[in-house]
Amino acid sequence: MIKNLKRFGMIGSMTFLLLIQGCSWQKAPYSEPQHPAAALTAAPLPGSIITSKPIEADDSWQYLISLFAIPEVNNSRIEREITWFKNHPEYIAKIQTRAAPYLYNIIKEVEAKGLPGEFALLPAVESGFQAHAYSHARAAGLWQFIPSTGKLYGLTQNWWYDGRRDVYASTEAATSYLKKLGGLYDNDWLLALASYNAGMGTVNRAIRRNKRKNKPTHYWDLDLPKETQNYVPRLLALAYIFKHAEEYGITLKTQTHKPAFLAIDINSQLDLNTAARLSKISLEELFHLNPGFNRAYTPPQGPHRLLIPIENAEIFKENLAKLPHHKRIQWQRHKIKAGENLGSIARRYQTKPRIIREVNHLKNNNIRAGAYLLIPASRQHIKSNPFVRANNLKSSNKYPIYTVKKGDSLWSIAKKKNVSSKEIARWNRIGLKTPLQLGQKLVIKKSGVTKSRIAGLPSRSQSIRYTVRPGDSLYSISEKFNVSISDLRKWNANKLGKYLQLGQKLTVKVDITRPTT
Repeated sequence: MIKNLKRFGMIGSMTFLLLIQGCSWQKAPYSEPQHPAAALTAAPLPGSIITSKPIEADDSWQYLISLFAIPEVNNSRIEREITWFKNHPEYIAKIQTRAAPYLYNIIKEVEAKGLPGEFALLPAVESGFQAHAYSHARAAGLWQFIPSTGKLYGLTQNWWYDGRRDVYASTEAATSYLKKLGGLYDNDWLLALASYNAGMGTVNRAIRRNKRKNKPTHYWDLDLPKETQNYVPRLLALAYIFKHAEEYGITLKTQTHKPAFLAIDINSQLDLNTAARLSKISLEELFHLNPGFNRAYTPPQGPHRLLIPIENAEIFKENLAKLPHHKRIQWQRHKIKAGENLGSIARRYQTKPRIIREVNHLKNNNIRAGAYLLIPASRQHIKSNPFVRANNLKSSNKYPIYTVKKGDSLWSIAKKKNVSSKEIARWNRIGLKTPLQLGQKLVIKKSGVTKSRIAGLPSRSQSIRYTVRPGDSLYSISEKFNVSISDLRKWNANKLGKYLQLGQKLTVKVDITRPTT
């Protein structure tokens, strides 16, 4: 399910059995702590919960600390992580700044689920509190869901929207999953955390091995992957640093314990540029709170919800109520001409047949000449949308056309043109399994990677580090990340030899707005 993007800018990896991806962190060199965590007391059952009543606090960080409930344990792995945090106070400051818009909501969800307060710090370990975080395992968002587990927990992922980056929806999903794990392990929260990282299968196998050898089955006694051995201590160390910040000379920022945003039901699709204007905030600020949206409009089928800064919520609701419904979206009206089909119309307007079907409530691709279609996203709006891919802004007639020959397949054409079959399918609005027709014309692009179209917005293009695994090839990696082989070669020009090497680190630049499966 869940995968960490990086530890403070460095990518790692771990697989969750069938569902979950784990977290990794490239470590700073180990050094013995100058100030060992002598105050950490051993607990008879590491990981069991200690219930405590939260203090009345006006500050979110102090309130969160009052919810900490996992016993402090004297362990060299925790001490090592404490040393790293102690030596990097700038990181503690950075995650506090990043967490500010989301912290109240996360604390409330953690508290409502009866989870230890320490779990509210998991996004710091998973994503560095970056809602746009994306990992080499295709995990996304604050809580780093991979596509399959995101769908399992109700996080929709499509052309319009990625619920894994929706801070509201993903926080509810992640805390629900953590609560489930806690129940499965009788509230042994360390085992729950280990499973969140490495997967229940990995943890359960380690428990069975210890049982066969008549060994204890607490987290600290299990033979787990190295990344999981570091993952749990890392969270405990971070919580310890927050709890004893003054002792370590670390400043905790003051943050009023109140909501930073309000979730507002908008009932139907809405132009996000219009939403920003109605709420009297910048488009950048709106996307910072609503990073799940891939396009300049909210999805036709929902979610019909926007997170609006709390101080702007009332004015937004008032202005939205006054806005005529037909002005919520700017549409183009297209009269269908003889010989046109949804595919050709979609290419003309840089959209997809599926999108046209959705907004026009068409059951299939059948259309008739003389009828009208509503087409969302005028060219002006596409250009202003910060998250639309650069290659969507170009007319297809600027690209070479490939004519399908006898025996061709998407795979063979992709290999011949040094691109991925997923890209060819996407450029031509066809499915990966759609049969090719002899003489069919296919657009072949040499796509670059998306960059934010508005200064100050987080880029939807991210560089990740991918570790070559058994069976990997440039082709399989290009397919996995929806990039071209030529781009892979360009990004790794100084690293690639005749053959890929097991364990070799490759740079991959991904567009996180592309739906993944």
